[in-house]
Formats: sequence, C-alpha cells, structure tokens
Amino acid sequence: MEEKVGSVIWISGPVVKARIKTELGMMEMVLVGEDKISGEVIELDGDVATIQVYEETTGLKPGAEVIGTGLPLSVELGPGLISNIYDGVQRPLETILRNTGDFIQRGVQASPLSRDLKWKFTPEVSVGDKISGGAILGSVPESFVVTHKVLLHPHISGKVKSIVPEGEYTIDDTICEIDTGKGVEEVKMYHRWPVRQGRPYKTRLAPSIPLITGQRIIDTFFPIAKGGTAAIPGGFGTGKTVTQHNLAKWSDADIIVYIGCGERGNEMTGVLVDFPELQDPRTGKPLMERTILIANTSNMPVAAREASIYTGITLAEYYRDMGYDVAIMADSTSRWAEALREISGRLEEMPAEEGFPAYLATRLAEFYERSGRVETFNDLLGSVSAIGAVSPPGGDFSEPVTQHTKRFVRCFWGLDKELASARFFPAINYMDSYSEYLDEVENWWKENGDRDWKVQRNEAMEILRHDDKLQQIVRLVGEDALPDEQKLVVDCAKLLKNAFLQQSAFDDMDMYCMPKKQIKMLILIMHFYHRASIIINQGVPIYKLRELLVVNEINRMKSKIDNKKIEEFDLLMSRIDEEMDALVS
Repeated sequence: MEEKVGSVIWISGPVVKARIKTELGMMEMVLVGEDKISGEVIELDGDVATIQVYEETTGLKPGAEVIGTGLPLSVELGPGLISNIYDGVQRPLETILRNTGDFIQRGVQASPLSRDLKWKFTPEVSVGDKISGGAILGSVPESFVVTHKVLLHPHISGKVKSIVPEGEYTIDDTICEIDTGKGVEEVKMYHRWPVRQGRPYKTRLAPSIPLITGQRIIDTFFPIAKGGTAAIPGGFGTGKTVTQHNLAKWSDADIIVYIGCGERGNEMTGVLVDFPELQDPRTGKPLMERTILIANTSNMPVAAREASIYTGITLAEYYRDMGYDVAIMADSTSRWAEALREISGRLEEMPAEEGFPAYLATRLAEFYERSGRVETFNDLLGSVSAIGAVSPPGGDFSEPVTQHTKRFVRCFWGLDKELASARFFPAINYMDSYSEYLDEVENWWKENGDRDWKVQRNEAMEILRHDDKLQQIVRLVGEDALPDEQKLVVDCAKLLKNAFLQQSAFDDMDMYCMPKKQIKMLILIMHFYHRASIIINQGVPIYKLRELLVVNEINRMKSKIDNKKIEEFDLLMSRIDEEMDALVS
C-alpha cells in the first residue's frame, strides 16, 4: 500500500537522501517526486534514508515527497515473459514504445505482463489435493517452443478448495483457491518475487551433464556443465558478445536469458534486431520463442544497471523451477561493477582496489552462487548456467573484476587480442583458459561420445603446451633448428589449432559441431600424430609427412564432413593409414 513516508533532503546523481517520518524497510521500493520515479532504499541512518533511484534525477528538488510501497524490488513471474524485452527493472520496452514513443519518459510505468492477453490454461490439480509451495497448478502454451508451468508461490501451501476448468484466462483472473488453514488464498497465474532473494529448491545436485554449445574449444577442451558458471574475459574487439551470441543460439539450454548490462547502445541494438530474426536450429522457430532479453545500455541510469543482473537471474530461477535448463548471459559484469563503483562513490564509502567498493567480491559471489542444477519442489530437475562476460580495461586480467570473478566461476574462457587480430575465432586462449568440470562431465562423454574422451583431450592439451614452449625457440633460432620429433609437435599443434580449435560462425557446416563429430575429429588428429611419430622414429624425414595429401583433407574436414555423416571420418582415417604405410613400404 502506497503512503507518503518522507521528503528529499539531498541529491547526488542517482543517490537521494530523504528524511523519513514513518517506518521504512531496507531494500523497500519507493517512488520519488512528482514523476514518481522508482527507487530502492539502500541505507537507513536514524531518520535519514538513502535511496538509489532507477531513473534520471535532473530537476528533482529537496522537499520532493517520497512514497513507500511496502514491497522490495520485485519482478512479476507468469506467462508472457518469453519473447519479451525488458529494461533493468522489468519495464517492458516494447509496451513503453507503443505508449510513449522512442524515448522512455521519466516516471513512466507499464505492467511487465499483459493484463489483457488471454492464455489457454489446463489445470493439473484437483479439488481436495494437498499441495505445497512450488507445486504445478497447470500449464499454458507460452510460445511454440515453451510450455509455461503455472507455479504456486513457494510460500503458500494447503488444500485446493477450487480450480478453474480448462479455458482461456488473463493473468489477473483467479484460477485457484487454496485453503491454507489460516484462511483462503486466491491464486492467479502470476506471482511476484524479490529479485535479491534466491528462489528456494529441494536439493542441489552435482553438475554432471555438459551444456553442449557446438563450439569445439568449449565442449571438448573447456566444458561447462549445466548449472555451472563461466567467465568470458577479453579486451575490446576480442569477441565476447559474439561468443555469447553463439552460446545463446547453439547451446542445448531450453531457455535463454540475455542481459545487456551497460553495453553500448549499438551492440544492444544488434541483439534486439538479430535475435528476433535468428532461427532456432533445434526447433526451426525464431530464437526469441525461448529467449528473454533485458536491455540496459550504458546511457541508462546506473542504478538500474546494478539491478538488471538480479532481475535476469530471478527470471532464470523461475523457469528452472519448471524443470527447464536455463542459460543466463550477462554482458558484461564489468559494466555492472562500474555501476556499483559509481553508486559507492556517491555514498562516500571507503573505496577498495581501483576505486571499486570493498563488497565487490561479495556481490559477484551472490550472483554466481544462484546458478546450479537442482531438484525442484515439484520433483523436476532444472538448472541455471551463468555465463558472464568481463571487459577488463586494456585486456588486463589482473584487474579486480576479473580476479574476483575467477574465484567464483569454475570455467574460464580467456579471450586473446592477438588471436582475434589474426582472425582466429573463437579467440579463446587455450593456454590461459581452464575448466574444473572435466571430471564431472567425463561419464557423460563416455556414454555419448567416446570412452577415451578425457585421455584424448589431455594428450591434445599436452601437445599444445609443448608447442607453446617450442615457439619460444622458433622465434629465436627458427623452426629449422628443431629435430624432426619437435617439428612434428609443431605441425600437429597447427592441425589442432586450424582444423579443430578454429571455428567459423559463418560456415553453414562448421558453425555448429555435434559432440560425436568433435570426438571423431580429435581422435583422427591424434591418430595422425601417433602414426607420424612412429614413422619419424623409423627414419622418415618430416618433409615427406608434410607432403601427404591427407594433411589438406584433415585441415578441411570441419567444413567438408557434415554432422550427420560421421562415417566419413572412418574413410579419412583409412586414408591416413594408407598414405603412412606407403611412406615406409
């Protein structure tokens, strides 16, 4: 219930202080001034409340009234989220565009979910059923791809007193009545949830199933598990946003939540224009049929930028509770950290390293810990995989945001400026990157790829590490000074880099690589290396191996052999053996 709680006494950018006359809660949402711009209480000191506001404060004066809402910053969770585009505090941008034009007017409010649209609701509970929080009341076809499961608020439980029959209803219609023992609770198709509070679940499970992305360097060398965490740090132009776009398009997540957090407007425009036109390769439908976009560009108020990643992770948790695998892309957490730094400066807090607030690491941990694979209250399995881009100034990975992020993620895909300049994409530096999910996903690869996946992967990594050391010698004295055994390591590393790690997002056959194709390619390259090692030990010079016709076939296999024609790798393997045998016969 809204009521006047005080008046403004001090203004500094997005931070406002107000003298309060009645009780006000920490993290409570308030409305400030004549335009009723929204804000959030972040500090209470006696009768003075500090408020961070989510809109421009130009023209706001001391004496302006502050109205309390009695609620924390919350989001509406119900049918209509999929395909929608929101700002950082869940205002629907397309609705605002229709109502007020291209520019968001200060104080404008719009319902996050349509009150007029009717949804076909099919009940899944009956009168007399005893249900608890998180139970599935029914289902709604939210898009061609996603079936929305209407969930009971986690804090409500009791006996079903009434349930509507199958039919079309708006989200404001009462679809169910629950006798809680303390009264009857009317339940609608949506409920609200505070964004800074993680949604509860029954059990957290080990992340043992890989999130298949179709990108070989990720799936085979540095995999992320469903429910896992990953960081993509890189300087300007190294491909952070494009990598996240590829993950959004090709990963086998059921739902994508993409947060443009403080990115440049033209980058976010590209997302808003491209995503509705992209075709989902799994369903053939538009990618937006399973995507939620949160657009909070760098020219929007910094306080809303700070809230945007909490809004995104809450939406992701909601679909996780329906039993879906959700991937959340935060682009980028550096801009979010900069918003924290600006607000902290306005509050005159003691700065830590590079001016960031001392609680930067805590806030990063709070975000990433909300990922995970869980068993929900309705006995379904769901997951939230958090992938955050980091934009270190000058590509310096020693800066605070990158370093603190490394503490809380288990997958690190470091992008390299030199690789990007050489047009080597994905520009993931295989020497700096790592994944701690190798052991967890090994069993999945044994069942769905190859029993020796981890052995092959580790052996290939050893060749790349050996090559990295040899390159220092090559730069000093040239490759001709190396013995043939070491020249073979350099040649095999080139094969791994060019034929396996490098992947074109514009090649129809190479843009996505199935796990079975990935392991076949890796086995083939390693087979070539083993056969070549034996032949060199028998005295065959390296130049004869380089002249083999099959080498060119190996380099071109990624764009010549289709995902559905895996048997062609066996033919290529036979050609390697034939040409190798001819050298020693």
